This record gives sequence, structure tokens and C-alpha cells, in this order.
Amino acid sequence: EVQLVESGGGLVQPGGSLRLSCTASGFTFRSYVMKWVRQTPEKGPEWVSSIGRDGTSTTYTDSVKGRFAISRDNAKNTVYLQMNSLQPEDTAVYSCEVVVYGDTYRGQGTQVTVSS
Repeated sequence: EVQLVESGGGLVQPGGSLRLSCTASGFTFRSYVMKWVRQTPEKGPEWVSSIGRDGTSTTYTDSVKGRFAISRDNAKNTVYLQMNSLQPEDTAVYSCEVVVYGDTYRGQGTQVTVSS
């Protein structure tokens, strides 16, 4: 059974930083591209970032380029999202996502709130 468990969210002031983690199980982690997505009540899911299987290829949505950094540790089955210079518009539930044999799996997410 594929399981994705996120952690690291919280309340942070504008300009602050957070590091999210997502620990995976139930599949061969090192063989799959991993993604971070975020969602607010007003919007549907928004793709944030992706990382290739060996961690050398990373992509980001334009709004987070230069502020967020995705990384992974295949020995720990964990993907990270370092978020810097956070802004109120970054407020959302952040989840990690993987597609395994054509099925999309997403964790329950961790809440990030950026507010003064």
C-alpha cells in the first residue's frame, strides 16, 4: 500500500522559512518522480515542484522559483521542500504526490499558513 506522510507545516510570518518533509512507503521510492502540490479552499490543486528519480532534475512553478527548493533522500524514502521568503499567497495545504503504475497517490498534507 502506497503511503505518503507529510510534516513540517505551521504558522510563519511573511519572509519566513519552513522545511516540509514527505516520507513514503509501499513502493520503490528511488524509481519514481516525486511532486509537491498545494491546495486552498478557493483553488484546486496547484503543482508546485517536481524532482527526478536521482534528484538531479528539478522543476518549479513560476511563483516559487528562486524561493523554494525541492530535494530528496532516497536512503530515507523522503522528499523535502525548503520554502524561503514565504508570502501570504503561499498559504495552503501542501501535499506530496506520486504516480505509481498509472495511479496517483497524494498524502493528507500539511498546513502552511503565512500571516503576520
